[in-house]
Amino acid sequence: MSSAADWMIPRDAQPKPEDYGFDLDRALNAVVSVRANIPDDAFTAEVLGTERAGNGVVIRSDGVILTIGYLIVEAESVWIHLADGRLVPGHVLAYDAETGFGMVQALARLDLPALPLGSTASAGVGDPVVAAGAGGRAHSVAARLLAKQEFAGYWEYVLDEALFTGPAHPLWGGSALIGAGGDLLGIGSLQLQRTGRGGRAEDINMYVPIDLLRPIQEDMMTRGRAIRPPRPWLGLYATELEDRVVVAGLASNAPAKAAKLKTGDIVLSVAGEEVHDLAELWRRIWSLGEAGVEVPLLVYRDGRAMEVRVASADRQKFLKGPRLQ
Repeated sequence: MSSAADWMIPRDAQPKPEDYGFDLDRALNAVVSVRANIPDDAFTAEVLGTERAGNGVVIRSDGVILTIGYLIVEAESVWIHLADGRLVPGHVLAYDAETGFGMVQALARLDLPALPLGSTASAGVGDPVVAAGAGGRAHSVAARLLAKQEFAGYWEYVLDEALFTGPAHPLWGGSALIGAGGDLLGIGSLQLQRTGRGGRAEDINMYVPIDLLRPIQEDMMTRGRAIRPPRPWLGLYATELEDRVVVAGLASNAPAKAAKLKTGDIVLSVAGEEVHDLAELWRRIWSLGEAGVEVPLLVYRDGRAMEVRVASADRQKFLKGPRLQ
């Protein structure tokens, strides 16, 4: 992802005020640039890097900013870049691995409007939306909601109903998905590809739906995390290959590596239940209980099936906590 200063959305792809029934420029002013520095020894540094940049959305007048969690998890410093050139320090309020949301508190007045939270349940496939990055119309895309469907990520992550939009925003991380009412429908997480007309691959974005924030918003702002039992976490990365789930990587010092799982292992079942895709794998693991539960896996390796028992853990305990700047 490049910085906001390096690019501009083509004019014909930018949202136009006359096409919307709300104050477009005011809504876009709620989107800011977020930059974070992460210690070299952070658990996520190996995969996500130590310098991260993306977007965030002001959701409260007191400077609470919602973003995608991978931008700010384990950050030792966070800076908020505003359109008027100001640079404001921020403090990581919370990170929620289950939804993917992250929250930052600005440590100085922003004097920016807060974008109200909408309802993704009321958004329909085909509806016009704005994929908004920091920097106003020049950094925003007039898009449409292409799909609302399940998404499973290789990093032990599932959304029952993610939001998919196109055309894609080139700086998608933490971008705001703005609906027809000028409210926030989701937070940008990924760029993916799908097969479009004529069999050509086209880039699309995946957004985490804002409806997932409502039950945990107060806990995140006041307690730094969502208050729920932690899911069992193994620390493995997996991919789907011809109706099978294959181990694609292992996090350092994580339970899966300690249990001697190997890259290339094919996961056949979890606790005796067959799994054929990522969503099945993760949900079956989570169904066994809370973090700490033993997870019995049947894997295929070197021409034979073998059982591997993994002592799961709480993912949060591997992460550095937020530091006040």
